[in-house]
Amino acid sequence: MTTVTESAGPGAPPDTESFLSVRDLRVRFSTEDGTVRAVDGLSFDLARGRTLGVVGESGSGKSVTGLSVLGLHDRRTTEVTGRIVLDGQEVTGAGEKELRRLRGNKAAMVFQDSLTALSPYHTVGEQIAEPYRRHTGASRREARRRAVEMLGRVGIPHPRLRADDYPHQFSGGMRQRAMIAMALVCDPDLLIADEPTTALDVTVQAQILDLLGDLQREFGSAIVLITHDLGVVAETADEVLVMYAGRAVERGSAEQVLRSPRHPYTWGLLSSVPRLDGDVAEDLVPIPGSPPSLLDPPTGCPFHPRCAFTGEVGGTRCADERPEPPHGRGAACHLTADRQRALFVERISDGHSPD
Repeated sequence: MTTVTESAGPGAPPDTESFLSVRDLRVRFSTEDGTVRAVDGLSFDLARGRTLGVVGESGSGKSVTGLSVLGLHDRRTTEVTGRIVLDGQEVTGAGEKELRRLRGNKAAMVFQDSLTALSPYHTVGEQIAEPYRRHTGASRREARRRAVEMLGRVGIPHPRLRADDYPHQFSGGMRQRAMIAMALVCDPDLLIADEPTTALDVTVQAQILDLLGDLQREFGSAIVLITHDLGVVAETADEVLVMYAGRAVERGSAEQVLRSPRHPYTWGLLSSVPRLDGDVAEDLVPIPGSPPSLLDPPTGCPFHPRCAFTGEVGGTRCADERPEPPHGRGAACHLTADRQRALFVERISDGHSPD
C-alpha cells in the first residue's frame, strides 16, 4: 500500500487500511495580531512500515501538523478541526486522558531541539525510564533496565554509565540518540521525527538516519519525517508531501517528486540544492521573496506572489482562484499536467534542477 492514496481528499473518509489518516486538518492560533492559519486543509494517509517525508520552508506548517497528530497544542489558544484517526482511534476531540495513553505508547515524537526537549534537572536514564513506567506499570528497577537497554540499542557507548549523565554531558548527536531512545522505549507504532538531524554534522546525520531505518525495520513503525533537507528525504522517505503556507502543494512517491516534480515551489526547492555533478562556478537558483504571513495569506494560490510561471496560466487566475489540493500523485497548481512536465524538462535542459 502506498502512503498517499488517491482518495486522500478533504471530503474523503479516513482510510481504514491506513495506520494514520488525516482529513481536512486545519489549525488556527489566536494571537494579539489576529488568527494564524498554520495548517489549512491538509489530508494524507500513512501505512505501517512506511516513511512519509514532509518538506517545506520554515513556517509551512510541518511541525504544527506533527504536534496535531499527538494532540499537543494548547487548547486555550488553538483551534484544531478536521479528522485525525490513528489506528482506528479519533485524535481530534479526544480527551486529555485518552491522549496521554496514546502518546509514547501508540505514537511518539522526536522533537527538533534535543537540548531544550530534555530536562536539565533529571538524568537521561530517568527521562527515558519515566514514560516506560507510566505506560507499562514497571518498577523503577525494570524501567532503569529498559532505559539502559534502549541507550545501548541506539548506539550510546557504555549505556549503564551514561544513563546517569545529564543532557548537557551528552554531545548533540548523543542527545538526539537519547531522544530517539525515549520516543521508542514503549515500542510505538508511529514515530514523528521533527528535523532529527538539524545541527548535526554529516557523519552523525548519516548515523541517525541509519538508526531510524534499522529501528523501523525492527519495530515495523510508521514514520513521519519532518525536514527541510531534500537529501534526507531522498535517503529515507517512501512518499513525499510538500507543504507551503499550511497547505499541501505536491505529493507522490519520493522518486516521483524528486525526479519529476510538478509544482513550481518544488522546482524552486530542488533548484536551491547544490549538485555534486554541477558546475562549481554556477550560482544556485533561490526562490525569490519570502514565505507569506499566515495571519494574512495571499488569495488564490499562496505561492503566486513568488511564482515565475503565473503568465503561463494567464489572466489573474493564480491570484484569484485557489488550486485544488493534490489527491494521490499531483500538485496544487493551475498549470496543466502536460505544461508542468514541459516546463520541468526545460528547467532540466537549462541546468536549474537536480535529477
